[in-house]
Amino acid sequence: MIDLEGHYLASLSYTDDATTVLGELMREYGDDVWRFAYFMTKSKDLADDISQDVFLNVYEKLYTYRGQCSIKSWLLTITRNRCLNVMKSFFLRKVSLVGWIFSTQTVRSAEHELFDRLETKHIWTCVMQLPIKFREPLLLESHYEMSMKDIAYVLGISEGTVKSRLHRARKKLQMILSEKEGE
Repeated sequence: MIDLEGHYLASLSYTDDATTVLGELMREYGDDVWRFAYFMTKSKDLADDISQDVFLNVYEKLYTYRGQCSIKSWLLTITRNRCLNVMKSFFLRKVSLVGWIFSTQTVRSAEHELFDRLETKHIWTCVMQLPIKFREPLLLESHYEMSMKDIAYVLGISEGTVKSRLHRARKKLQMILSEKEGE
């Protein structure tokens, strides 16, 4: 097993099997990279392309990882930068996001499951109405369960700015949700 937190990566030489390391990274973090790319671009096709680009980039620069952050943060930073470049070049806008639902109960009625799915889709639809600078930290915190430090690293901003954006994102999301309830 490869130590994915960088201890093993830092000790690799160019003669080691980079393909094996890349395979481990893709198995461990491939879904996270794809989901983050999808969240950013709102397009399955672009998420596929970006994920592929990210792992090709990682393969080429595998030995440059310095261990300043977690591997996950490093990969999501590369993903974010690639997404921003794509969005700047294609001027992507409005596409709906379908949320991911992970059930914590073992047995649920079909009605319960349907209502939960509808509520989750409604919430993610509202989240997608937020400006990207508020969506990003909210997703990284709630879906990826990243620390403030890692979110700051991924977004290239200070921890204080992360806290501020999270606070403002929650307030704006509350306003959007309460407006939707009033309709």
